[in-house]
Amino acid sequence: MKHNVVQQKRFDFALVIINLYKALQDKREFVISRQLLRSGTSIGANVEEGNAGQSRKDFRAKMSVASKEARETRYWLQLLQKSKLVDVDVANELTLVEELIRILTSIVKTTDETP
Repeated sequence: MKHNVVQQKRFDFALVIINLYKALQDKREFVISRQLLRSGTSIGANVEEGNAGQSRKDFRAKMSVASKEARETRYWLQLLQKSKLVDVDVANELTLVEELIRILTSIVKTTDETP
């Protein structure tokens, strides 16, 4: 099987988000942590669905949704960082999600350009 960078990164990121979710729950932060868990793990689920797409259009649509979920995840992480709601460092998670956003945006653009 061919190694797919985005497949690995989305899976690894989901694990990071799950661990962050658990840490936030331990600190009694229940609202943003659930939003973050939902959007952060949805990135990988949409990539997975896109790779099983029935057409190029279906693939592009799922990658576009994954990109949007990554942007939503970045929003929740930025809220956690700036609000200081809980004492948690999310700099690593922000770096990882920025990388996913760049990759997914590139995939969507490339898929648009390729006949």
